[in-house]
Amino acid sequence: MNSFISETATIATDVKIGRFCIVEDGAILESGVSIEDYSMIGANTKIGKGTRIGTYTKVGESVVIGQSCSFTSFCEIRDNCQLGDRVIMGSRGTLSAGTVVEDDVVMKYAFVVTDTPDLSKNNEKSVGRLKKGSKFGASVVIMPAVTVGENSEIGACSQVRKDVPDNEVWFGMPAKFYRPTR
Repeated sequence: MNSFISETATIATDVKIGRFCIVEDGAILESGVSIEDYSMIGANTKIGKGTRIGTYTKVGESVVIGQSCSFTSFCEIRDNCQLGDRVIMGSRGTLSAGTVVEDDVVMKYAFVVTDTPDLSKNNEKSVGRLKKGSKFGASVVIMPAVTVGENSEIGACSQVRKDVPDNEVWFGMPAKFYRPTR
C-alpha cells in the first residue's frame, strides 16, 4: 500500500485508502470513506461516513467533513474548515482555513474561497461562509468574509465581493444580482 497511517488515527474497517497517502495523528475516518492515491488527511480531522476524497487532495488539520461528501482530484481544504453533509467539490478547488460550508453545497472546478489578510486590521484574515444548498459554477472566487446565502447560485468565472442573500442568482466580475432562483 505504501501509505503512512498514524497509529493514533481511528479508521473504520471498511475504509479504503489508496497508495502513497498520509493519515496523520488523531484523524477519524468513518465507515465507507474512500481516500484515493496521493492524498493527505491532517491531524485531528474527522471525515464522515461515505465521503470520497479524490486523488492528490490535501485536507488540513482539525477539519470536519460531513457524510456523503465528494471531492475530486487536486482539492485543498485548509485547516479548521467545517463542511456539512453531501458537499461536492470539483477538481482544483481550495477552501481557505476556517471556511464554513453548510449541507448540500456544490462547487465546480477551480473554485476558491480566499482569506487575504486585511492590512487595515493588523493582517486579520476573514473567511467565507457558503450556506445550505448554494451552488457555484467553475472558476468562482469568493473574496474574504463573504457569505453566500441559502439556495443561491453563482455563475461560472464570477468574483463574489459582497454577501449574496438567500435564493438569488449572481454572476460576473464582480458578481451582481441577476434574478431570484427558481
